[in-house]
Formats: sequence, C-alpha cells, structure tokens
Amino acid sequence: MTNVKTENTTETIKWVGGTDGHLDLIDQTLLPNALKRLACHDIETVWEAIKMLRVRGAPAIGIAAAYGVVVGLQQAADDDADAFWRTFDESADYLATSRPTAVNLFWALDRLRALAGTLRNGDVAQAHSALLAEAQKIHAQDREMCHAIGRYGADLLQDGQGVLTHCNAGGLATAEYGTALSVFFTAQDQGKNLHVFVDETRPLLQGARLTAWELMQRKIKSTLICDSMAAQVMREKKVQAVVTGADRIAANGDSANKIGTYSVAVLAKAHGIPFYIAAPSSTFDLSIESGEEIPIELRNAEEITNGFGKQTAPTGVEVYNPAFDVTPAQFIEAIITERGVIKSVTKANVLAMIGSSTDAV
Repeated sequence: MTNVKTENTTETIKWVGGTDGHLDLIDQTLLPNALKRLACHDIETVWEAIKMLRVRGAPAIGIAAAYGVVVGLQQAADDDADAFWRTFDESADYLATSRPTAVNLFWALDRLRALAGTLRNGDVAQAHSALLAEAQKIHAQDREMCHAIGRYGADLLQDGQGVLTHCNAGGLATAEYGTALSVFFTAQDQGKNLHVFVDETRPLLQGARLTAWELMQRKIKSTLICDSMAAQVMREKKVQAVVTGADRIAANGDSANKIGTYSVAVLAKAHGIPFYIAAPSSTFDLSIESGEEIPIELRNAEEITNGFGKQTAPTGVEVYNPAFDVTPAQFIEAIITERGVIKSVTKANVLAMIGSSTDAV
C-alpha cells in the first residue's frame, strides 16, 4: 500500500502572543453548522468554555485549563509577588471546578502547581513566562502523544475493515490528531481504507456534529448511525473493531468515557468484536483502584428535554443525565497509549506500561 499523508488542518486550540496574550479555540457548540473561533481574554471565559463544552475532550480540556491559568495571572501585577501567587492559586482552584470527570484537567493543573512550587521565591515576571512555557509544553506533548497513539493503534486495524466509534476523540478533543480518531487518521496515512460507523452520541450529538465532520474533512468513508443502531450493524457484520477514547482510566483499566460507551463495549463483547480504548498516559488516574471511584458528572436536564432549543419531553418530567459511564476492564480488548498497547487489561499490566502514579497522574 502507498503512504498517503493527509494533513489535518483543524487547530482546535492555540495560544496567541506572550504572557499578555490569549487563548483561542474553536467553539465546538456551533459545529457543524459554523466554524467559529472564540478568543478567551479572561479566565471566566475559559471556565465557561470548558463547562459549556465549547472546548471538550479530556486532553483539550487539560490544555485549555493550563492556558487558562496563564490568562488568569494577567489580573495580577508582575511587581507584587504575593498578589501574583494568590491569583495563581485562585485561578487553578477555579478552573478545577469546571468539570469533574476528565482527569487531564487536574493533571495539567497539577503540573503547573508543581512548577509553581519551584518558582515562588523568584521573579514573578519570569515565573509567568515559565508557566506559559509549561502550558505550551503540555500542548506540544499532547500532539506528540496523539501521533504515537495513532501509530500503535493503526497496527491493530486491517485494510478494508469496518470500525465503530462513539462520541468524539479526534483533533477537536486534543491538540491535533486525537486519540481514537488518530488511529483512523494514521491508518489512512498508511494507505488503509476503513469504513467508520459513527454513533451520533446522545444527548449532545458529539458523534454526529463533530466526529462525522472530522472524518468528512479527512475524506474517510463514514456512516452516521443512531446510538441504538450499533447492535444491528454489529449483527450484520459491518463492524470488525470498536475504538473509543476515554476521560479517566483507573489503575485496573476500568475506563470512563462519554455516556453510551459501556453499552457499545457490552455489545462488542456479545458479538465477538474487539473493543479498544485509545488514550494517553495522562488520562490514567492511578490513585483510583477501579471505576467505582471515578466521579461521574451529572449535567442539566435541559440537554435532554430541550436539546438544541427544541422541547422534546413533557414539562416537569424527571430527568437523569450522567455525562459519562464506566466500561469495566473485562470488556476492553486493549488500551492503546503513546507508550504502547496494553493487550491484557489488568492492574499489573497497566502499571507495567504506565508506571507509578507519579509517572502518570
């Protein structure tokens, strides 16, 4: 097969300028109808962008939060060390309240906190620059991790296969290629032709609005299906593998991802189809033994009853709206990381690949 490198030009997140600059990101709530960017000049705008899913996907949330701290520090004068470091602490704590499940958010903030601990007795202007440099390093490292995940994952797929994915784990969710979609993009770069079935991903339709859009941008053959159709396309043998991302992975390999992922994993197991998770080492939370300890975000009822501004349920109906579910390790064929593939998902194998808790989260 011929290598056919196809560049992904979607730049989800970027930093503009120096320490007095701003965070610039694609407003994903407007896709696919409009491709518009949001300039975040204050920390409140960054917090709102994370909370309201203008920026989403665990790695992208982490990157945005790191840059958000730098934006927040612009409110403190560089000649007042006490005010500067007080603002730093307040900014990191504030951004940590935006969303509870995606561990990359806390991982990125903890990286900045660790660096700040080495800078507190020095010049604050230099500290501000160093913190921006660390945020940019997190951004660059995520880009490298995404490409490495793609290389490992593409080896698991064959030319001509049908694959299914849930939610969005592409360039929009990361620095560039994504995690799950990096596997497909890299396979395309290698000359493999895949047919990707895209779950719409209710209730906010990240699959329909975002993943389908990204795959079409790359000219990868794709078919959009309702979430409830996954079992049927598996029964019809249209799918030979499933690849999704993750927002937090426990030490034993239990993986939290967008609501509906667990259902897909159970269906894949029932049909003898390998179910793969693609995620960087920063998504592992080794302080959590199992998925039972992963906090699950509950979101507003209106996302279900009045999705995209149209009422589709009776006024006053009781609603339960968890944003994530947890797939037990027993349903996961392998976890694809930038360090390699964890082929038998156990705590021992996770630790062997990812290392100690200080190496990951």
